[in-house]
Amino acid sequence: MKPAAVSQLSLGIEKSREPDRNFNKGGRSFYFFDFDDNIACLSTPIILFHKQTGQPVELSSQQFAEVSESIGKYGPFQDFQLDFDDHSGSFQYFRDKSFKVIDRLLGKQQTFLKDLESALVKKDFIWQGPSWSCFHHAVYNQRPVSLITARGHAPETMQAGMELMVYYGYLPHVPNYLSVFPVSHPPTMNQLKDEGQAPDIAQLKQAAIRKSVETALQQYGNNPHHRFGMSDDDPKNVRLIFDEMTRLKRQYTEMSFFVISTHQGQFVKREIFLDSENRPQLQAQEQLSLF
Repeated sequence: MKPAAVSQLSLGIEKSREPDRNFNKGGRSFYFFDFDDNIACLSTPIILFHKQTGQPVELSSQQFAEVSESIGKYGPFQDFQLDFDDHSGSFQYFRDKSFKVIDRLLGKQQTFLKDLESALVKKDFIWQGPSWSCFHHAVYNQRPVSLITARGHAPETMQAGMELMVYYGYLPHVPNYLSVFPVSHPPTMNQLKDEGQAPDIAQLKQAAIRKSVETALQQYGNNPHHRFGMSDDDPKNVRLIFDEMTRLKRQYTEMSFFVISTHQGQFVKREIFLDSENRPQLQAQEQLSLF
């Protein structure tokens, strides 16, 4: 049985909701978020395996982001490798388990929900990632939100995690979902990747961004005053997010596109512009609020 929910945010003062930046022009602001080390920092480990002995080494998701491009090539983990088996490999804790009926009756939870709840019940807020305030702002103001994560859980598992945040009082209500793309989830991956394409997380995130923008235009209309932003902590992902946002900017020239890097806990937000030769230019934004 869960303990009684305790609101962490209620101060007896109801904060007024803010309209979209371009509300008076019919534009909407759309927020796309990576989850790990961006919205929240959880204890879920990633496992590397020694190439010769099979010895496992656990890394946090933040540590993994730092060394991911050097694994098996150079540096402290040149003799280690990733194992992509969903059940026993490197990302086994970032995947859903198949529970029997009796397991569900006994209250077994997916690892994501256990790790998230373990963070939420702590008295400090150390679990909150560099984009937490931005995420809370978007949810509170009912902005259309997309979760685009490397995790391989079912979308319903990710949504259940957001319900936990509501239960423990960290969110006022569930997000106004535009889309939920856990890109390593096999059905989601098949929806995103090109036929014959090897599953690359950053490229799958690119496809998820494009599909989310297309969904936004279908649901909210093709308005030139729409604004789109994506935050991620992984430098490789950020580079490819910039590439995809640039392609979208060329296609929808009057709309606004933002890339937010939260690498190593920073929050660096830049807007993409095109010069006279259609080349991308970045302009830093000092205000956290928003796209």
